[in-house]
Amino acid sequence: MISSRKVRFYTLSFLKHDFKAGLTVFFVALPLCLGVALASGAPLYSGLVAGIIGGIVVSLISKSELSVSGPAAGLTAICISAISDLGSLELFFTAVSIAGILQLIIGLLKLGEFTHFIPSSVIKGMLTAIGIILVSKQIPLLLGYDEPDFWTNELFNIISFRHGFSNLKDFSQKISIGAPLIAILSFVVLYSWKKYVAKYVAVIPASFVTVLSGAIIAFFMTLYFPGISLSVKQFVQVPENVFAQVRFPDFAAALTNVMVWKYAGIVAFVASLETLLSVEAIDKLDPYNRITPQNRELVAQGIGNFMSGFVGGIPITAVIVRSSANAEAGAKTRLSAFSHGIWLLLVVLLAVPVVNLIPYCVLAVLLIRTGYNLAKPSMIKAVYKQGNEQFYPFIVTVIAILFTDLLIGVIIGVVHALFYLVQHTYRAGFTWQEINEGHHKHIKIELALNVSFLNKKKLRDALDKIPAYSVVELSGGDSVYIDNDVLEIIHDFKHKARQKHISLTLSGVPDVITLALDDHH
Repeated sequence: MISSRKVRFYTLSFLKHDFKAGLTVFFVALPLCLGVALASGAPLYSGLVAGIIGGIVVSLISKSELSVSGPAAGLTAICISAISDLGSLELFFTAVSIAGILQLIIGLLKLGEFTHFIPSSVIKGMLTAIGIILVSKQIPLLLGYDEPDFWTNELFNIISFRHGFSNLKDFSQKISIGAPLIAILSFVVLYSWKKYVAKYVAVIPASFVTVLSGAIIAFFMTLYFPGISLSVKQFVQVPENVFAQVRFPDFAAALTNVMVWKYAGIVAFVASLETLLSVEAIDKLDPYNRITPQNRELVAQGIGNFMSGFVGGIPITAVIVRSSANAEAGAKTRLSAFSHGIWLLLVVLLAVPVVNLIPYCVLAVLLIRTGYNLAKPSMIKAVYKQGNEQFYPFIVTVIAILFTDLLIGVIIGVVHALFYLVQHTYRAGFTWQEINEGHHKHIKIELALNVSFLNKKKLRDALDKIPAYSVVELSGGDSVYIDNDVLEIIHDFKHKARQKHISLTLSGVPDVITLALDDHH
């Protein structure tokens, strides 16, 4: 009876909202699935496969009512490096599947809280670096350059002038006029729709309109201006039968390939981080104040990534762009995310020829916008205003990622942030209040909430400088933790105080056996 009432209530109240939201998210997700796959250096069908699994599979397992999963821009830099270093798509898909297994284990072991131990400055630095990489990768496509190895080889040669100006000449010969022209018009459409039209037609997102208009412009350019029209290589090329083109992982080869496990770990870490951050942000948009269980979300994402890699898809995360669009469109339950996956599946089954009418330069426009949102100058300015302790780890993380890779960059950023933590811990071990009373000094020392071994040198130096015949009160009553090394220093000072005729009062300081005590006795 109760179950029947629940179904009836859902049908009447939520179905229309979820159906509308699912369609809206589909319009957002379709170009992004293609764009992220393109930016990742993977086949375009891999993005569509990942989007389908993120929509259908993850939504069924997850307990998040509003988040939408699929290919994420935050993983493009990792995917590029992984495909290049591993040398084959089969090994890359293997790494994605293993990453899913690692996420599943993290979730089952209830370790989903690890994101809270990464400083926000480092996370912001990571996202900014990813945004810069994402934007830079789109420049050749924006100009109509159709050589896939441009960024890894040609650009370095152009910048370094290793071969004089020959590469610049080669580059200029391989770009077209049509692509940047379409890109400029697409930028205008994107901006205009978001600024003037979107508030009146909320169900149709700007990204879908941009893609549609870009395809129409390219079509008319072919008809009326064939001299500057795009070549076949400058359009999306998804195979008609996607599932016949699927490349499967090679788990046997992965057993002896350390690089596969390295990238599996990186994908698992970054995908989990992005997922948990996105879910936390989306929960704040939920009008019903529902909280997503983080460990259950990692289990869902792990299963999703395992399946995505298994059928030739790129990594999946909960994605803030799609999830925000879902919430703004009025979604009530997970059915909206599920239905958007069904729409993507129908496109793959029935509408691939239509998808292949989309120019790459238009997808580049959308990805540049995504990259810009990740690396907004306003966000960088805001971090700068927070002071050196926030800005330095942020900028160090950005630079380190750009010059190494994402994992090493994040580690360097965390280490740099820890430097400030150690510095603060060193400084904040105790408070010192000094009062002159006649010929004697009255000194009050209050130990901090936590006093570690990092504080022992500073405390020892301060105690050694106390002049003879002083009156000293040392209290640890407010301390939760006092390191044994610090206790030894305090009790050693107790014996030195007798020799210097210092009147010492200890309170809230536990007893400890010291070498000085042993020698005394």
